[in-house]
Amino acid sequence: MYEQIAANKRRAVLYAVVFFFVWVGIGAAVGGIAAAASGPSDGSTNYGGAVVTGALIAAIVALLAIAWSVRSGARLVLAVSGARPADPVQHRQLINLVEELAIGDGMPKPAVYVIDDPSPNAFATGISPDRAAITATSGLLEIMNREELEGVLGHEMSHIKNYDVRLLLIVSTLIGLAGLLASVVWRGAFFMRPRGRDSGQIMIVVFAAGVLLALVAVVFGPLIRLALSRRREELADVSSVGLTRNPEGLISALKKLAQNDKPFKKFNHATAAMCIDDPLQHHEGWFHRLFDTHPPIAERIAVLERIAHTQTA
Repeated sequence: MYEQIAANKRRAVLYAVVFFFVWVGIGAAVGGIAAAASGPSDGSTNYGGAVVTGALIAAIVALLAIAWSVRSGARLVLAVSGARPADPVQHRQLINLVEELAIGDGMPKPAVYVIDDPSPNAFATGISPDRAAITATSGLLEIMNREELEGVLGHEMSHIKNYDVRLLLIVSTLIGLAGLLASVVWRGAFFMRPRGRDSGQIMIVVFAAGVLLALVAVVFGPLIRLALSRRREELADVSSVGLTRNPEGLISALKKLAQNDKPFKKFNHATAAMCIDDPLQHHEGWFHRLFDTHPPIAERIAVLERIAHTQTA
């Protein structure tokens, strides 16, 4: 298992680096298109300089986005999800279980939050075990007994320990930024009324930038997040069993989550990849399933049942 976790970490870092260079490639492409559209027809255009300039600008934007996500991304995720700090009296069992699991694994205790939402779910966020948070919905707390809740929290603690949440936070920030910039570019193109002999070249550059950013936001970015997420979910399940020493708790919890028919109203596309149960998998159409960030719950349960059988054999 430890070899798998180590391999998963290396693979995750590789995907994140690839995604960064996708951003750099966008800048280089836009720079080249701008040079081709605005340069003289005698072939004297400095394409190399334009490509390098575009790549540098894109790299700076990506690095600033990564720095922002490391500094403030977790707080934003909690804010947009409507999370509030867990009440020490009302949510005593939740807080106690998080403390016990943290002590048992020698980790700092994460901050504990609750979302008022009837859909049962939970997610972890943060950039390191020292600056992490675990969030559970009120729906999860209502349907899970102590053993099942321990299994779910062990799963989320494993994401924190394996630094899964930091990579997802960074990648989700870059995807969100690409979507935001694409929206700004397309809106600008709709309202732009460029005049003069360079107006056609300007519109070509604007449309090219919009198309490339949209591809990152809708296709390449989600595919990178998918590659980061699917394998880590099974590893977090297995790691949870190693932490709680009780596969039956998580098996029972996943079975309850598989029966859930309540949409998670507070989710967004960034937190969906972080959740123990992908909200999009239950409540959206076939197009979203192409980008599922979680393996089917039945497959996850089968893996845990094999572990439970091995323990009792």
